[in-house]
This record gives sequence, C-alpha cells and structure tokens, in this order.
Amino acid sequence: MGFKIFTKFKPAGDQPTAIAGLLDGLKKGQRHQTLLGVTGSGKTFTAANVIASINKPTLVIAHNKTLAAQLAQEYREFFPDNAVHYFVSYYDYYQPEAYMPVTDTYIEKEAQINEEIDRLRHASTQALLTRKDVIIVASVSCIYGLGSPVEYEKVNLKIEVGQKISRAELVRKFIDIHFERTIADLTPGQFRALGNSVEIMPVSERVIYKINFEGETIGQVLKIDAITRQIIEDTKVFFLFPAKHFITEEAQQKKAIQTIQDELKKQLAKFQKEGKILEAERLKRRTNYDLALIREIGYCNGIENYSRHFSGKGAGEPPDSLLSYFPHNKDGSPDFLTIIDESHVTVPQLNGMYAGDASRKKSLVDHGFRLPSACDNRPLKFPEFMERVGQIIYTSATPGKFEIENSSQVIEQVIRPTGLVDPQIEIKPVIEKGKYKGQIFDFISEAEKEIKKGNRVIATTLTKKMAEDLSEYLKEKKIKAEYLHSDIETLDRIQILTDFRKGKFDVIVGVNLLREGLDLPEVTLIGILDADKEGFLRSETALIQTIGRAARNVDGRVILYADHMTNSMNQAIGVTTTRRNRQLEYNKKHGITPKTIIKKIQDITEELRTEHQKTVKALLEIDRKMYDKDPKKLIKQKEKQMNEAVKLLDFETAAILRDEIKSLLTEK
Repeated sequence: MGFKIFTKFKPAGDQPTAIAGLLDGLKKGQRHQTLLGVTGSGKTFTAANVIASINKPTLVIAHNKTLAAQLAQEYREFFPDNAVHYFVSYYDYYQPEAYMPVTDTYIEKEAQINEEIDRLRHASTQALLTRKDVIIVASVSCIYGLGSPVEYEKVNLKIEVGQKISRAELVRKFIDIHFERTIADLTPGQFRALGNSVEIMPVSERVIYKINFEGETIGQVLKIDAITRQIIEDTKVFFLFPAKHFITEEAQQKKAIQTIQDELKKQLAKFQKEGKILEAERLKRRTNYDLALIREIGYCNGIENYSRHFSGKGAGEPPDSLLSYFPHNKDGSPDFLTIIDESHVTVPQLNGMYAGDASRKKSLVDHGFRLPSACDNRPLKFPEFMERVGQIIYTSATPGKFEIENSSQVIEQVIRPTGLVDPQIEIKPVIEKGKYKGQIFDFISEAEKEIKKGNRVIATTLTKKMAEDLSEYLKEKKIKAEYLHSDIETLDRIQILTDFRKGKFDVIVGVNLLREGLDLPEVTLIGILDADKEGFLRSETALIQTIGRAARNVDGRVILYADHMTNSMNQAIGVTTTRRNRQLEYNKKHGITPKTIIKKIQDITEELRTEHQKTVKALLEIDRKMYDKDPKKLIKQKEKQMNEAVKLLDFETAAILRDEIKSLLTEK
C-alpha cells in the first residue's frame, strides 16, 4: 500500500515551489537538502506532500518528545490510512549509572519505564518489519542501541487456526519470547491460560487474542476488545512479535557468557598489573554476580552493559538502533527518507550524544564498576548516523552552519498559504523608569488586554525558577497561568499545551521549550523578558524562533524587553522585518487578506494514557453534569460505590472511583 495524503487544502504560497524543488533534488539523488521555512509556512504539509510523492518509508526526527508528539499527530491527520508511529525514550524518569571519582560517589541506575510509550516503540518496529507505508516520528533516542531486527523478526510467532501445537507447548513459546504469565487482567506483554484456551495481549496493541484449542490443535482465534470483552473479529491468523527488543538465542547466550568471562580475566589482569587491587576486586564481584543471574534467570540489572556480547558484535562496532529496522537496498544502502525537523537544534543533539555517554562510561570502566564492553552500549556517533540514513531533508526557520554547508540546495518557504505575516515587534525597557513600572508589570498589563479578547499569551524567561515564580505571581493576580520547562514529565508537558489551547490556561511561562516547532495559533502576544541578556536563550536563532510563535495569528505581536540593543536583537529584528515586508508585498500584489490558522485541538496523550486513566476520564465526562448540579450528593454516591467495591475485593474498580473523586474535588 502506498502513501495517500488526505487534506482539503492544496499547496499554496511558497509550498508548490518548495515541494517541486525538493522532489527534483531527491530524483537527482541529492543527499542533503534544506527547507528554510518560516514559522507557520506549513513545512510539515510540504514534507507530507514530498513523502506522498516519493512513496518511501520515512523517519522524522525531532529534538524533543513534545514536538515529536505534535508532529506525529499532524502526520496522522495527513495519512490516516498509513502507519504513522511515535518512537521516543520510554523513561518517565532516568538516572544513569555513574561514578564521580572526586567524591568517591557511585550512583546506581534508576529508571521508571512508561509502558504505553514502550508499547508504541514496539508498534513502530513491527510496522517497519511488516509494511512499507510507514512514517516514524522519533526523538534523538532513535540512535540509541536497540535489539537486532534480524533476531527480533526471526522469533515472531505465526498463530493460525488448524495449527498443530499443544497448549503447553504454546505457553512455553510465549515465555521464550519474554511474555509474562498472569492470572489477573492482561496488560501488553502478558498472557493467561484458562481451561482449553490461552489469552494473550501483544506488546504493541491493547487487544486480546483468545486462542481456543481442540485437543492438540488450534481450533479458533478470536480478537477481543480488552475493556468491553466484545469480539472484534473471528480471525484465522495473527503474528506475535517478542515482548522485548533484545532477543538472544540460547547458543548465543552461552557464547556470550564465555566471552564475558574472557573479557573479565583480561581486565582483571590489567588492573593487577596497574596495582588497582580495589578496582579488580570490585569488578570481579560485580561481573560474577551478574553472570550468575544471567545463567539462572537469563537477566540481570544493567544487562544492557553486556549487549555487545549478546549481539555477537565486535569491540567498538556500532550497535543496532531504530535505523536498522528501516528497509535497505540489496547493496546495504538505506532505502528510506529522513526528515530532520528544527535541524538547527536536532543536528547538534545528534552530534553530541556519543561524547557525553562515553565520558560517563569511561569513569565506570576505569574504576572497576563495568567491563570495557559497557562502552559499546551507546548511541551512534554522528558519522555512524550519517552512514545509516539515506537522503535527508533538513527543515528549520533558522538552519545551522552544517545544513547550509552540506545541502545541495536551500529552498526558502517564506510566503505562508494563509497570507499571515511575521509579527510586529516592539521594544520596551526592563527596568522601572519614571511612570513605567518595569517589564513584569508591563507584561501583565499587556497580557490582560489580550486575555479579555479571548486570546492566549506566552512569556519566556531565562531560568526555570523565574518561570515558576512568574507563573505563581500571575496566579496571585487572578490570571490563569502555568509554567513549562524540562523538569515537567513529557506527557504532562503535552497535556499543559493542550489545556493552554483549550483555554484552561491563558498564559504559559517557559524557558526554551516554547521556541521550536510548537503550533499554538491562539497566541497573539509573546513577551520576551530580559531580551538583552546575550547568550544561548537570547541568541539570534533563539529570538527568531521565539518571535515565530506569534506568526500563526493575524493579531500576533512580540514585545522585547531590553534596556539596550544587542547584536542578536538587531539581527533577529532585521530578519523578521525583511520577511514581513516581503510577505506584505506578496499579499498586496495578490489581493490576499491574512487569516488566523484554525487548527483542531488534538492530543497524542489520549493514546498514551493507560486504560485506567481512560476509564477515569470517561466517567468524569459522564458525571460532570450531575456534579455541577449537586456535588455533595455525587461525591457521597461515588464514595459509597468505592467502599462497596473494596468489600467485594474489586480493587481495580475502587481505584478508578477513587481517582474520579480526586479529579472532581481538584476541579472544584
């Protein structure tokens, strides 16, 4: 099945020229191209048209999870009949293993995995192995180690009606590919055996396959809704992929144990020669303990540090990653398109991942906490990444030096299809002067004017603490505000932005998460506080990107709070003014009246919520009207139902009711 784009819009403004230019470059075999598109010019729509025309699997890389989620939702709208998946790091919390020699402090790895994101990662790899019309929107985690696609695909099970296999044998096969047995409700990666049937939930989807046996033969396979238990279809066959990406055959596991022991002997001899007795003893105990666990249960904490041995790769050899799952030509060359979104940020991220990881691992190895092979559990180096991708399109309003120097062509997309022009810029002082009370009070005054019109406002600060403090101060002034920065969990960030668009908040205060790529057409005012503090957050690129957030609304304007003009401010204002004049001239020539972008509010977190969260949300929507009429009565009713569920030992229902009550009281 090929890509088919669904939209009521046709390319307009600079889009037709950009699409034609990019396609021409791809057909000519150009390796690098840059789409220099201003904010709101529809770079994603241009890219979608290119994907539909070249009809190849596509990897879209974004520099953070929030932007990746937004892009995934946009591509799903354009390609509803094709496979569009979301692949980001599955950690809600991650503290890597580390050792600090100066203070002799060892920090153990701590991680909290988000099961829903893990499910989406599996859905991504399975789609790549089973179909061609695939778009994967990923963060830079796509260059980190992942299990071999060959081993992952090799052990997938084909389960079909009429297959000769006993129930016990099938159960063993499920365990061999890392599915867990349970007697409770199923979650992805689990199965349960009931009488003459086995029920299993694949790791990539939230449906149950019920396999009914007739003696030593599979007699029926039913696909069942996990919540309602209604039969979706009576299917004849389905394929089951492993519950983990890292799969190792028994023979390779035995070989790995031997090579780990050999490496341990070599490293112990090195430490003994160097007089590092403590390091040698530490490494010996740690590695032998891990090997004992691997022999007994096939797993140990930190097993990823031995991944090179289990994969059979040589020392220093690049690990498999998501890129390995994409299709390749017979000569091994990549046969897919890569789009690097907001490339001025994403390319440096891709380039910098390896060095930070290598420095941390070297300290662990030098002090006997890990074998040298732990260094091979790593992200790809930038040259390795470039070898593993084919043709690349970089998209950015402010492309970096790398993109400009390496691209065969830089295609500008300055004229927006909507006729919108870059926002007006005003400069105001930071410090209180005479009757002027300073940037905070002025910003509040300007924000209140926009809020009265039903619009949204953004403020950008230099620090997280300032963002939090300003948010709290705005709340004290009865302004619905929230802060947003990197300490907030991924899904919560996405939810905050969705609530902002819906009007639950009128003002968002952030640091640098409010720059690249975020699509917020309701925003009419952006206040850039301390704009004259030259540095990363107030560089020319940062200022242009931040100013662009106000370019999706016909009333968009930006206030730069500064006591003096910096070089970055001059450059950013110059670029914005030049583009604005060009856009105004185009509109006048073609009789175009600018229109604010009207965009449906959608949220990928709907997909990422657990079934528990979805059920709580559904109940809230049902009960909210009753709560508005008589809140006390509804709360008492819900508490009674919760207590009755506890008496019946139905703790799942009790937990749902508990969280619904909590949400209702919070809203109040």
